[in-house]
Amino acid sequence: MTLAARRDDARGATEPTGMGARTAAALVFGTSAAVLVVELVALRLLAPYLGLTLETNTLVIGVALTAIALGSWLGGRAADATDPRRLLGPAIGVSGAVVALTPATVRSAAEVAPSGFVLVALGAILVPGALLSAVTPIVTKLRLTTLEETGTVVGRLSGIGTAGAIVGTVLTGFVLISRVPVGVIMVGLGVLLLVTALLVDLRVRGWSGWSRGARVGAGAAVVAGGLGVVVAPGGCDVETTYHCARVVEDPADPDGRTLVLDGLRHSYVDLADPTRLDFEYVRALAAVADASFPAGEPIAAQHLGAGGATLPRYLAADRPGTRSVVSEIDGGVVQVDLDRLGLETGPDLEVRVEDARLGLGEVDDESRDLVVGDAFGGVSVPWHLATVEMMGEVDRVLDDDGVYAANVIDHAPLSFARAEVATLAAVFDHVALLGPGDVLDASGGGNMVVVASDAPLPLEDLAGGLEERETQWGVLTGDPLRSWVADADVLTDDFAPVDQLLTPYGA
Repeated sequence: MTLAARRDDARGATEPTGMGARTAAALVFGTSAAVLVVELVALRLLAPYLGLTLETNTLVIGVALTAIALGSWLGGRAADATDPRRLLGPAIGVSGAVVALTPATVRSAAEVAPSGFVLVALGAILVPGALLSAVTPIVTKLRLTTLEETGTVVGRLSGIGTAGAIVGTVLTGFVLISRVPVGVIMVGLGVLLLVTALLVDLRVRGWSGWSRGARVGAGAAVVAGGLGVVVAPGGCDVETTYHCARVVEDPADPDGRTLVLDGLRHSYVDLADPTRLDFEYVRALAAVADASFPAGEPIAAQHLGAGGATLPRYLAADRPGTRSVVSEIDGGVVQVDLDRLGLETGPDLEVRVEDARLGLGEVDDESRDLVVGDAFGGVSVPWHLATVEMMGEVDRVLDDDGVYAANVIDHAPLSFARAEVATLAAVFDHVALLGPGDVLDASGGGNMVVVASDAPLPLEDLAGGLEERETQWGVLTGDPLRSWVADADVLTDDFAPVDQLLTPYGA
């Protein structure tokens, strides 16, 4: 056979039927965008159960990349082994059914079968990601009409797929998640994929591609996914930009409310009594304010993180005239505070929707008596709020007698807490650690409060305040605290592995 004959044979074998250039581009663009939508929304679905940690992000991104690689490889092999027109509809349609079922499946697994939850969640990313990623090599096979155009076709569709992934990322991160519940996003995407599968199948094969039973089954799965979003456990009162938020009423007190973010209790608010402090660490923070400043005297306070704004309300009630400025990155949490937790803002209690570090950068030098650190992503302090450079900013805005007090969560061997105390000691002249006995002897963990100032700390008053507020906490400072810190590293903007320090294998 001559070279020309072989080219003619290859051209005839791969001549596309019902797959124009625009249709091919739209399919590759759309399915590539859908993969990134699934990846980003999966992070939100997993956050209430695994937390918003670097490990969670790495796990989801790794599984998504595995799905893309696996789908591209197997999709290309399948397209060479069989008529690629038979593959498009089923690949897109099955992925749509799985995507629509994902919210209900993941949330139900977390409640009913927590031991298998991670496998279910990762499968919900891997399966649709692989099927959708298989579309690009399948479409490429359909569009290759001659070997002389291989580079052009492959390069063009690869570029279009990358553009789709970019659009999917931007659309999800900047538009969808901030405006639409994640369950609705996934079910809506499932519906869109199923409709696309049916239209593509009709275009390239008529109605012969999918059996009637397969079409009905996929449609039923999408409907079930939509119903599951409504009835499945683990729902949110509000899905904010960063959190799944719920407000839980206290069964023992009609005025008591607990703010739950991603499954973790963040704040307790008494709607009738802002001086009631239920959480032990909040009582410890209040003890710091009581010991550091004359009783009833108004102060200027900066709060890094809002939660339920329990402490700013306490200071407003306990020290009339106090001016508190709160930096909270999640506007949805602020809205929950206003709508469900009775927060009233004004000149003396201002809440700004902003990153805490950037907000602190706008604060005047030596203008604050008290800075309170209580910002969390899951159980982790955002790393950029824990570094020596950040502590320098805190020191800058505090006056000569100003005090910094921060809530920290860690567990044995307390690697992050040690590093954070070491970091504060690199900036401030006086540092103390407040916590329960198993924290002070490094055998346990939980909440603790670190206190720092350039002025001597009122240690006796601190200890007395902790006892008066029934915290069962003690105070560690001086040489005992230096022994407790041991050789922990100072955290910097260049090196702050907060998430790893919080996990046992990172110690």
